[in-house]
Amino acid sequence: MANRTGTYFAFDGLGQADRSKSDLKYYTVVQGWNAAKGIDFKFVNSHEKASAVRDTSKLETLKVSIRQRLVVSKNMVVIISADTRKSGSLLSWEIERAVDVYKLPLIVAYAGFNSILEPRALSSRWPSTLATRINNRTAKAIHIPFKKDIMLASIRRFTVNGEEIGGSLVTFTKQAHINWGYIAV
Repeated sequence: MANRTGTYFAFDGLGQADRSKSDLKYYTVVQGWNAAKGIDFKFVNSHEKASAVRDTSKLETLKVSIRQRLVVSKNMVVIISADTRKSGSLLSWEIERAVDVYKLPLIVAYAGFNSILEPRALSSRWPSTLATRINNRTAKAIHIPFKKDIMLASIRRFTVNGEEIGGSLVTFTKQAHINWGYIAV
């Protein structure tokens, strides 16, 4: 078995050639947090642990690279935005593989929210493969806002060899959101 130390980030490219018009922009923010001096946001990026592919790579070549990345991953962050598609993107396949084959815990990070306390209320944003796995409880998923501190805490805690998430609709408590400053008192 491969050394599973990485975090895999999955997002919908939205079929855009311009990266700023896709959910890749959120992954770019995470890369900035990881690279910045003075910000405590360090993790092993699964995307750097396997061979790189260009956006022009053929689908099968891309899937081989993704499998290489998933096998060395300890968890997956799924970035969800208002634009994330229900189907038709590689994101659906990535979620399917992560849950069904690699048994990765999912950290579902929602862009544009300060807190996530009722994830079912956001089900209209879920890709179909994610919805199926949440509804049949095969996905072990914690739902969080796309925020640095809560994301890093989730990446560190919820791994294939770490703390079990224990369900498909798990969230941090309201008090935890208050403590991080995401909910004002």
